[in-house]
Amino acid sequence: MLFVHCILWGDWLEKHMLQCPFVKYLHIECPGCGMQRSLIALCRGDIASSFALYPALTPLIVLLAYTILHLFYKFANGPKIIISVQIIVVSTVVVHYIYKIIHHTVFH
Repeated sequence: MLFVHCILWGDWLEKHMLQCPFVKYLHIECPGCGMQRSLIALCRGDIASSFALYPALTPLIVLLAYTILHLFYKFANGPKIIISVQIIVVSTVVVHYIYKIIHHTVFH
């Protein structure tokens, strides 16, 4: 049931995607470009495509879920784990953006 809702939400998101202001006005991708397409691919169950489009999405979802759970259950090492996953997410975003710059896929 949850899978069906995720697919329907992915279809809705695809029809209502927001345009990146960086791409629209500066003709370059921002470090967050690809996240919507990655989320749509993840909702459709295409994990490989999701990771290729925006590798930081999966750790970001894990971070958000863990942070919400930590707010309710107060895990013993919760803050340390949250900081560690934040570092992983930010590092992934930066490395992926540098990769896109080097391979000239940032410029439109």
